[in-house]
Parts: sequence; C-alpha cells; structure tokens
Amino acid sequence: MKQSPILSSAALLIFAFGSVASGQEDMSKPVITKEIKKENGKDVPYMYIDGIKVHEADQSKQPLPPLVVPGSEPGAPPSDAVVLFDGTEKSFKENWTNTKGEESKWNVVDGALESVRRAGYIQSKAEFGSCQLHIEWASPVDVQGSGQGRGNSGVFLMGQYEVQVLDSYENETYADGQASALYGRSTPLVNASRKPGEWQTYDIIFRRPQFNDEGKVTKRATFTVLHNGVLVQNHVVLSGGTGWDGPHSATEYKAHADKGPIAMQDHGNPVRFRNIWVRELKD
Repeated sequence: MKQSPILSSAALLIFAFGSVASGQEDMSKPVITKEIKKENGKDVPYMYIDGIKVHEADQSKQPLPPLVVPGSEPGAPPSDAVVLFDGTEKSFKENWTNTKGEESKWNVVDGALESVRRAGYIQSKAEFGSCQLHIEWASPVDVQGSGQGRGNSGVFLMGQYEVQVLDSYENETYADGQASALYGRSTPLVNASRKPGEWQTYDIIFRRPQFNDEGKVTKRATFTVLHNGVLVQNHVVLSGGTGWDGPHSATEYKAHADKGPIAMQDHGNPVRFRNIWVRELKD
C-alpha cells in the first residue's frame, strides 16, 4: 500500500487497512499513526502503535511483559502453564474424563496416557478457548494396518477442531488426513513424522472462532502447528469444522461456547500421550 505524504509537523496520519470480511484476519488493528516533531532544528519522525510511541521507555505508558519462567528443558511446561497430564495416575484422575463426564477407561502406562479400544474419547475437565497447547504422542511400535488404520488418533481443540494423529512414517494416506493435518481442511506443509513408537511433539497455537448472536461465524479459527519442531501449519485460517461428514466432506462451523475441552480420540489403536500442558491466550 502506498503511504500518503506527511502533510505537516502536526498532522497525524491514520492508515486504514481495509474492511474485515467474515473469516479474515482483522487488519484494522493495530492503529498506526505518525507525526513529525522538530527537535534541535531537525524533523524527527514519531510513530505510535495503538497510541503508544515506538520505543516508549515510560513503563506507566508501556508496561514491561510479565515474567514467565521457561521449562527447565525443551518441552517442559513454563511457569504459567496449566499442566493437564504429568505422567501420574493422580494427574489423570484429577484432570480427565470421558465425554459423558465419567471416569475414563484409558490407561496410564509408563507415564503416558494410552487409548483403549472402544473406551471412547478422553477430554480435559478444564476448558479453554484461544491457547498454546503442547502435547507429545507415540504411535504403537508394533505396526499394524495401513493408511488411516495405522496409529490413528487425534488432538481436538475445544473438543471439536482436530489436529490429526497418525503413524505417517512410510505410510501413505490422503494428504488432509495424515499426521498434523487439520483433518479434512488443511494439508501439512511437510511430513515431519518419526518412526513408529518414537515420541513426537505437537506445539499448537490456536485462536478460537467467534460467532454472532445469530450463530454465524464472524471470525474463523486459526492454527499454527509445529510437528517435532517443524512448522507444518502456518497461521492457517480454518475454513470450517473438521468433523467427518462422509468420505469426501467435512462439517461446517456450528456456533458453540467460548471455551471447550482438550480432547483425544480413541480410534481403536493404542496411541500414547504424555506431557500435556496449555497456556491460555487472550483473544
């Protein structure tokens, strides 16, 4: 976009970035203004972002970020994280249920949650909207089946938006259903899968969708996903739901509450999960 010329030392220029359509990123923020001030006989440009001067040193105007202590090692939860599973039976019982709010039949095996065939989904008691989620998972070392029948599970934000879990190491399936796909909606940029039985990581930055009073989506969800430290979903705007709607269709958005549980899928394969923590993000 071509910038307008500076009109005078007192003039403020407000840059408009266009209207916001449903599902698009809000480009009206931040509001950027500029002015020219005379200092020691010279014109000095000043920029303000949402009313705050660039490089503002006055902490009453531009407070410093709060201190967060990072984890002691890669993947360890930072000090402001909500730890949903730390490898113990106690953590499992305190933080997880089945989808009916009852005790789950999943097992804790060697410090990991292991899905049990026909036990159903598992979900967190705590609910979240926009968040950062870290979760580690491993498909069975004993390889059985192929395609969608091999090491299949899923990680669901708000209980419904799925990042696919699948043994995608030398295992071909449709691209929008392999590991780290937004199921049925977005193919990962690359296949960063490790071998069966090896621990893998998802680091997910999720921004929740928003709806108006009529139940229409006014702001779509976005996903950024790193699989084993590799960027695989780059601030993807989710075009609709990720639920199964037949072999060649996915569900659409349906209005829901501002927060929902973290959930994992029982797809008949004994997939394991560990080191699960969440940081809530402001919308």
